[in-house]
Amino acid sequence: MLDYRKILEMNHQGISQRTISSSTGHSRDKIREVVNEAKKKEILQLTEEMTNTWLEDYLFPEKSAKYRGYLEPKWDDIHKELLKKNVTLKLLHKEYEAKARSQNKLPYAYRTFCEKYGYFGKKYKLTMPIHRKPGEILEVDWAGSTLFVKNTENGQDIKVYIFIATLPFSQYSYVEGFYDMKTNNWLTAHINAFEYFKGVPETVVSDNLRTGVTKTDYSEPLLNEGYRQLSDYYHFTIVPARVRAPKDKASVEGNVGFVSRQVLAALRNDVFFSLNELNQAISEKTEELNQEAFQKRPGSRQTVFNEEEYNFLSPLRYPRYTQSQWRISKVQLDYHIQIDRMFYSVPYEYVNDEVEVRITDYLIEVYFNEHRIASHKKIEGDIGQRSTNIDHMPDNHRRYLNHTPKENLLWAKEIGPNLHAYVEHILSHHTEKKALKLLATLRNTASNHSTEALEEGCQTMMSIAKEPNNPLLKTVLSRLKKRKKELGSVSQADSLKEQTDNEHGFVRGASYFGGKN
Repeated sequence: MLDYRKILEMNHQGISQRTISSSTGHSRDKIREVVNEAKKKEILQLTEEMTNTWLEDYLFPEKSAKYRGYLEPKWDDIHKELLKKNVTLKLLHKEYEAKARSQNKLPYAYRTFCEKYGYFGKKYKLTMPIHRKPGEILEVDWAGSTLFVKNTENGQDIKVYIFIATLPFSQYSYVEGFYDMKTNNWLTAHINAFEYFKGVPETVVSDNLRTGVTKTDYSEPLLNEGYRQLSDYYHFTIVPARVRAPKDKASVEGNVGFVSRQVLAALRNDVFFSLNELNQAISEKTEELNQEAFQKRPGSRQTVFNEEEYNFLSPLRYPRYTQSQWRISKVQLDYHIQIDRMFYSVPYEYVNDEVEVRITDYLIEVYFNEHRIASHKKIEGDIGQRSTNIDHMPDNHRRYLNHTPKENLLWAKEIGPNLHAYVEHILSHHTEKKALKLLATLRNTASNHSTEALEEGCQTMMSIAKEPNNPLLKTVLSRLKKRKKELGSVSQADSLKEQTDNEHGFVRGASYFGGKN
């Protein structure tokens, strides 16, 4: 744009057009055109409202967009629409084009549209939300600076690490201290931050910490399993920042230094004797920081968050997420895995396989290829305890486990009183170890015979023998089976004879051959 104001100011001072041309860099013809138009429209003195834009519209109205038939967008409405999720300048430009054509106006080209919106944002010092929309991103990191808590027993300093979470749109921050930077505290910090914001963002941008990212990769980083479970529960997306790329999370990087100056430095000379006491002081300083007025824009972090960002956060899910740890464990030959020196069973089919184990405060869950194969209540107390599910055992182990005097008596009672009497006889006449061995042989024999045969065999044996035993029972059962087979053959022959007699009407009887009548 021509510097109309400077041209006219120099002309009013009596400076020649040649000198004005050299000073402003515009041609003498253009200088002459501007001066002549100003004379025609009687601009004898310049006022403060006569800016270059105003002078151009007044002196050369044919150059203005409105004069040429362009539809001027309502930039306030454009800005408000752009705050909404999934709305882009490209989409708003398409809608603007359709509106302009419906009113028989010319629309700005997309490039001009973006330039004018950028000028609007810069002119009115508004936040440019092209890349950061409210409620879209939360950036998290551990601060480089630390604080300390006094050990009440020996007076030594215990290091406290500081977690910082920042919403880039409003710069609203949450700060909390922990004794270490392990996974448990990393996940707890996220949960506490969500509860502080009373909502969940769409995306969390984290550093490539081992507590959050197991393997760094630009396109598909491998996330810590506990971190992934947290994101699944609260429905947010984890986007780790690129390695050595602080611009990927500029807000939180800047906020680390800012919070260190405003919060941590203010507490550097204070003495704390517990983590709760320190976190209470950090919370008070963070509240002061969030409520402090901006220097270059109206409001504060708190007001911008409440008025523009809070409603874009997803609702906080209840109940509170139960933290868990994930480990890889190998199934031993006894179909158990070892967790914290306690043993938990899995189905015996997975012996020698590696399984994933999810550990919570009260529960142990075992997964294989993302399918849960076992679940146990977490064991507390003396080390070396076992939690064994009988369904995880092979059949022979299960039978051995159930091979007790009580179980054998129940089994015999279900079949019948004669077998029950024989089992009682075995238990009463032998030691328990020998009796269980005899009962195992008995059950093996019983598997080859029906319950009716067992009952009949036991009844026969108990009635004829003073010392009933398993070999005698096998003999009795064998003879009963043979006798039934013989009787079956005789009855089959009689049936065949009767069938033959019925088929022939004239058959001589026994009396014909001198037999008895």
